[in-house]
Amino acid sequence: MGTYGRPLFGRATRAMSRRVVWGCLVAAIVTVVLPPRVAAQQPAAPPGWEVPRTAYGYPDLQGNWSNATITPIQRPNGQEPTLSAAEVAEIEGRREAVIEEEAQASDPDRVAPPVGGDGSTGAAGGVGGYNYFWIDAGDRVAVVNGEYRSSLITNPPNGRVPPMTPAAVERRRASFAGASRGGQYDNPESRPAAERCIVSFGSNAGPPMLPNYFYNNNYTIVQTPDNVMIMTEMVHDVRVIRLGGRTNPLPSQLRPYFGDSWGHWAGDTLVVETTNISPEQSFQGAPATAEAKVVERFTRAGPNTLNYEFTVIDPTTFVAEWGGTLPYNRQPGQVYEYACHEGNYAMQNVLSGARAQEAREAAQNDQPR
Repeated sequence: MGTYGRPLFGRATRAMSRRVVWGCLVAAIVTVVLPPRVAAQQPAAPPGWEVPRTAYGYPDLQGNWSNATITPIQRPNGQEPTLSAAEVAEIEGRREAVIEEEAQASDPDRVAPPVGGDGSTGAAGGVGGYNYFWIDAGDRVAVVNGEYRSSLITNPPNGRVPPMTPAAVERRRASFAGASRGGQYDNPESRPAAERCIVSFGSNAGPPMLPNYFYNNNYTIVQTPDNVMIMTEMVHDVRVIRLGGRTNPLPSQLRPYFGDSWGHWAGDTLVVETTNISPEQSFQGAPATAEAKVVERFTRAGPNTLNYEFTVIDPTTFVAEWGGTLPYNRQPGQVYEYACHEGNYAMQNVLSGARAQEAREAAQNDQPR
């Protein structure tokens, strides 16, 4: 039961459905959020540099890393695969100008935002969104092997996600239709996993592990002889990758968040294959299928750089494989626990509000005409 004895679960109204709380989800829009400055792109390996190794001989990937960048996941139409130094200077200069403008102190005497939000990041309803102080998505173009990249995706050559198969298009349509039938404010399970602080919005923990173009794009890697642990700051998600042969895979019906990951060393590169990906995780809006597999490669490219490669393989969803490369840059500070809404106490308010509006509209409909 909800506040004042009202049930929390029920049919959400059409009007309520239009007021989705985008503040928790806007980070999934990967090409429009303008982040402030973070550490500059790390330089290439100096002459004579050798890959550091753990006490048991494997390449040392440990430490704190960030994959924040202003390079979009998909390449803009008409753009070449790489950028010139002049293009990079212009792009990064524009970003710095926006950051400087948006990071100015707020006027304490400003008027209330208009209904529908004020246009700021995360704005919804009658409130404003995130002050720019909180946004930390990076301000540098991604550099891989000395090249300024115009997109993180490099395969296919056009730098864009391949088209979906007809079956995937239908599956996505059915998924959307199923979600709308029950009403998105009917119960906790109908709210997005990111809003419920179950997993990150975007694909931070992955696989593939991609930036969210918003904030908290940080990772901590810890190695043992038998496992590699990757802690994702957003939303304190943890992946444990077992090393060695795939001797004890999960049954096909078990599909946890982030899937079932196994790794092995190919020279100085850690290769990770992940299957059994949860159907609640999606690629371009289509739920992952039982056939989906993601292959990741982690390679130290310098004292402060870790190159990350990924390939998405799901023939029932896409007409071709796709993937790319991006740098992870070392972070000198600590990674703190992400302060999501612990216990999600606001969920009761969200559901209670829906029940209150339904009761109000039902009362209006019962009035004599």
